[in-house]
Amino acid sequence: MFEEPEWAEEAPVVADLGSVALRPRTTADSQIKGSKRRQLLATLRALEAASLPQQPPSLPGSDEEDEEEVVERKKKRPKKVLFASASPEVEKKRKKKRQKQGPPSSDSKEEEVERKKCHKGALLGNDFAEEEKRKRKCQKQDPSNPAQPLDNVDQTGSKAWNSSAANDFTKPSPETPCSNPPHTLSRKQWRNRQKNKRRQKNKFRLPQPPEQASVTAAAEETEVPPAPSPDSHGARAEALRARMAQRLDGARFRYLNEQLYSGPSSAAQRLFQEDPEAFLLYHRGFQSQVKKWPLQPVDRIARDLHRRPASLVVADFGCGDCRLASSIRNPVHCFDLASLDPRVTVCDMAQVPLEDESVDVAVFCLSLMGTNIRDFLEEANRVLKPGGLLKVAEVSSRFEDVRTFLGAVTKLGFKVISKDLTNSHFFLFDFQKTGPPRVGPKAQLSGLKLQPCLYKRR
Repeated sequence: MFEEPEWAEEAPVVADLGSVALRPRTTADSQIKGSKRRQLLATLRALEAASLPQQPPSLPGSDEEDEEEVVERKKKRPKKVLFASASPEVEKKRKKKRQKQGPPSSDSKEEEVERKKCHKGALLGNDFAEEEKRKRKCQKQDPSNPAQPLDNVDQTGSKAWNSSAANDFTKPSPETPCSNPPHTLSRKQWRNRQKNKRRQKNKFRLPQPPEQASVTAAAEETEVPPAPSPDSHGARAEALRARMAQRLDGARFRYLNEQLYSGPSSAAQRLFQEDPEAFLLYHRGFQSQVKKWPLQPVDRIARDLHRRPASLVVADFGCGDCRLASSIRNPVHCFDLASLDPRVTVCDMAQVPLEDESVDVAVFCLSLMGTNIRDFLEEANRVLKPGGLLKVAEVSSRFEDVRTFLGAVTKLGFKVISKDLTNSHFFLFDFQKTGPPRVGPKAQLSGLKLQPCLYKRR
């Protein structure tokens, strides 16, 4: 009826130890009869047996026992159920049991409270258990206070712990790194946080008698900072007033100092005559600046004059508070634009009331101020005796070129004896009078133009 194809008889059987190559079943295979079919089936079974792993012979009924063991093992295995999902069902079962058992006794109430404590401690941590322990101790110590109903305790505890759990979830823990940097709280935020903490504590606090309540209220009132007293306001106002006055004095000192260096000595004399307090203010600011120096030039000049005879007559141009006259034994003529001491002669230092060749030493200690420095040096040459000593101490920052300054002074009838440029704040020069000035009054001496000593605002 149907002839078998030739390729089916001649096709070799390919077998591998790891896998068996099976040919799909077709209508031609179903028609195979006789010995060829049996031989082919026997060969296939042999190959299947060789490829399958050897298993121990299984006894009858062993499969059923294995299945039973698996079922029992699954029953014994604890189920992983979340407390949150299982809690409603557990509560329903417990309510049914309580209804069957009837009204709970005192022992059953205690057991129920303990069970609730354990359940809440497992859900939310050990803090609630500690709080309940503290509450129970308070009840034991104060038996006069009526105990709260269990339902109220349970409700207040659950509400408090829900709020605390929400706060704990919102607050980042110190162990976990936070992406946002920590920010400082304002005063209002800090007060609100402290108020919330006190409210949270009062939820679990037992009712107190009125006496204790008044004591705790007084203690809380003491935490509020006291209002500033009027004395503190007065002291603060005085300090502010003194600070503002100091700033104002500093500004006036800088203004007067600029006027003295930018104009002639005659204009400075008129300024101090019109406002006598201005000189006192200027001298106070000048002394506060000089006190910061490691060595004051007037002390250095006084030390040099101590080595000379006490009979030498000294003329101090720009004496200030007569400190040099108070430091040496020599007779001293003190001249300045205003008087801070009875020994001071008020005058313009370009025209001092002294006779010609009447003094032995002329001193300019930080007093070469104004735009007419040449007039000061010519006046010193006039009052000095032949061979007299001229001592000049001036701020080091005022000199652009020391050589040009020394050259200009020598043209006015002096020669340089010594110079000290080692100090960081001032230079000190000693000149000796050799005769009258060697140049006319109209000759220009550029070396005598010094830089003004202006103080910056600090």
